[in-house]
Amino acid sequence: GALEQNSFIISNNPLPLLHFYFSTTTQYPKMVKAFELRGSSKEDLLKLLAEQRKELSELHVAKVTGGAASKIAKIKSVRKNIARILTVHNQQQKEGLRKAAAGAKYMPKDLRAKKTRAMRRALTKAELSNKTSKQKRKEASWPVMKYALKA
Repeated sequence: GALEQNSFIISNNPLPLLHFYFSTTTQYPKMVKAFELRGSSKEDLLKLLAEQRKELSELHVAKVTGGAASKIAKIKSVRKNIARILTVHNQQQKEGLRKAAAGAKYMPKDLRAKKTRAMRRALTKAELSNKTSKQKRKEASWPVMKYALKA
């Protein structure tokens, strides 16, 4: 049963107390936010990435050696931080490549619009509007008739 003592409810079930203990004592690492990373330089990103990877390896060692539950719980957030940093880094690299290839005649295939195979092979608007000399002559000789209709 439950016994009330100093505004805390003490129960036979230890789970709520464990949850309270871990929610107040666990120190999760600060989550890296992608929008904050976008302003940083390549060197800063790589330095932060190295730090996060080092922390992850330390956490893996702590897990193997039977470290605290708080350290084991940190592993997921550190892995997600690494993924965010890598995502922003790759996006910045791709953006740099896009700027470099902007004026070129041919765009590298990985920078082109994906779309679908059929859409990539379809005629452009300029190609669609082209007409053969025979078609131009025909249209000039027999224009489309316009009729005035009485309502």
